Amino acid sequence: MKKYAIIVAGGSGTRMGSPIPKQYLEIGGKPVLMHTLEKFFLTDSSINLILVIPETDFDFWHSLCQKHDFHLPHLLTKGGKSRFQSVRNGLARILDHDGLVAIHDGVRPFVNTEVILNSFQTAQDQGSAIAVVALKDSIRKLTDDGKSFFQERQYFRLVQTPQTFQVSKIKKAFEATELHHFTDDATVYEHQGWQVSLIAGNTENIKITTPEDMEYAEFILGKKTS
Repeated sequence: MKKYAIIVAGGSGTRMGSPIPKQYLEIGGKPVLMHTLEKFFLTDSSINLILVIPETDFDFWHSLCQKHDFHLPHLLTKGGKSRFQSVRNGLARILDHDGLVAIHDGVRPFVNTEVILNSFQTAQDQGSAIAVVALKDSIRKLTDDGKSFFQERQYFRLVQTPQTFQVSKIKKAFEATELHHFTDDATVYEHQGWQVSLIAGNTENIKITTPEDMEYAEFILGKKTS
């Protein structure tokens, strides 16, 4: 089956406190987004990469590619006003209904090769594959009246990306009207009444959002190159 990866990078970087969005900040001398694209390409060069960023960033992205001599093949697509709309725009660029598509946050450059490969295989077999990791800390549920209650952490998982699907199913799911509880692609898929399949993610696969995340990202890169 033909494979695709939609890399979504429409954030403004407000929590980073940076003059440019976090996906374009450099770690290891290269923008975060380039590390993410390279991870998928190096995992399987046959994966068709679709990069979704704000249309106003197109010229800036082209200048970054020129500056860093970045020529990895990818299809540039304009983002929408929300993540849901950005993913839908990316899906619209896929004409093949028999393939597989991984949807991944552009600011998660440390996803393991094994996770990517497993996501495609599981999605092919079961329709979907959602990367998750177990919780390490104790958790409590807050109520509207200010109380809190202990929860068994063994029954919960932290959700990551990639979230990988059979193209025909996820395209149908994204025909739905956008709802507030569509916090990720899995919730859009579930809205059709389909059960998602979970796979093991990797703990290093952080979503870079804050300056502290940037420091940790540099640490991870240092470990990989040492």
